[in-house]
Amino acid sequence: MTTAIICIFIAGYIMVAMENVTRINRTAVALMMAVLCWTLFYIGFGASPENISTFTRTLGETSEILFFLLGAMVIVEVVDTNGGFSFVREKLVSKTKVALLWKLTLITFFLSSVLDNMTTAIVMTMVTDKLVNDRRDKLFYVSMIIVAANSGGAFSPIGDVTTIMLWVKGNISTFGVMKALFLPALVSVIVPAVILSFFLRGKLGRNELNGNAHSLTEVEISSGERVAVFCVGVGGLLLVPVFRFVTDLPPFMGILLILAVLWTVTEFIFKQKKYQDIPPGHLPDVSALLHKIDLSTILFFLGILTTVAAVSETGALKALGTTLDATFDSNPYIITGIIGILSAIIDNVPLVASCMGMYDVAMVPDTMTAAGNLAIYGIDGTFWQLLAYSAGTGGSMLIIGSAAGVVVMGLQNISFGWYLKHFSWIALLGFLAGMATFAILS
Repeated sequence: MTTAIICIFIAGYIMVAMENVTRINRTAVALMMAVLCWTLFYIGFGASPENISTFTRTLGETSEILFFLLGAMVIVEVVDTNGGFSFVREKLVSKTKVALLWKLTLITFFLSSVLDNMTTAIVMTMVTDKLVNDRRDKLFYVSMIIVAANSGGAFSPIGDVTTIMLWVKGNISTFGVMKALFLPALVSVIVPAVILSFFLRGKLGRNELNGNAHSLTEVEISSGERVAVFCVGVGGLLLVPVFRFVTDLPPFMGILLILAVLWTVTEFIFKQKKYQDIPPGHLPDVSALLHKIDLSTILFFLGILTTVAAVSETGALKALGTTLDATFDSNPYIITGIIGILSAIIDNVPLVASCMGMYDVAMVPDTMTAAGNLAIYGIDGTFWQLLAYSAGTGGSMLIIGSAAGVVVMGLQNISFGWYLKHFSWIALLGFLAGMATFAILS
């Protein structure tokens, strides 16, 4: 039965990776995988109280991640729709192409450490589209946005879904991952930005210099109200790790608290007299924006994470981890480097979930076995930190390798071939430079 579960997992994995070819939505594949794998698990191993308890525990752990993502997505949507990110465009106005490149890179990098990389990529791409007219220049700018968004999310516990997964499960800590990965992640964007500086020369045109302001919502809210929404939403996201540290509650409780506060603030804003003539459904409050949340993404994570849990319970992932250790002498750089390259081809969510199933977090020192080595597999161990870095930044090597890349590909109609020819090698150099920085600092 274990063989059948693994076969379903591999077949589903391939279908998820080839979604653009098969035209079958990856969420449908992930949900089907999850149900089939757990069905076969129960048939093969029995629906004993222990196995039922295992499934319940798995669902609970998965739900923590899903509720966190759902709350974060709603918060970002509210801030974005209410014009909270309009200040970003104002900061990007530049006279030269190189100056705009570095502003785009750094703002995207730090913004994605608070927001998820896909949302950051959408916001920054929309802003760039208003600032740059030349098609060639625009493609280079938005390609750099992909790299900066992925790298910025890699060093923050709330910046990327893979780091969220590792953080929620306790593999990495807030300050541990930020301390270890900030400089490597920063180097992984500085190197590509330096290279691109030689391709983007000259001054921006008059239209590109001035740009045209655009409204993010049908209802024109005041600048003070936009600032209030931004401070509560984004400021609240920054406080989620602090909430966990102080209360020791799961991170999703903190994100739900921030959502509740933001919801209350928007309710007060839109109860003002000047908004009373506007139909409730047209106001950009939380109630009206809930339907805009991408539930397909949430369901995809549900399917993938529960599928990987089923495969993990068979013992197959532990066996694979042992094989990798034996083959590469437990070298975390080689193993996570391979994972980073694979994340450019395969979705990094199931990759990281699989690795979390291969290795346990070592809680006590044991130099006799690799799995018990605290320096490598303990909380904030080298393996988990490198896994967060590799899975987060490795996807930049191909435009289909990350959620940020896929969404920018759709927004700007970038071909797979153009990115592969003009930018993949730049992203690869950044990835390697960041990993080398980690090795030097370790």
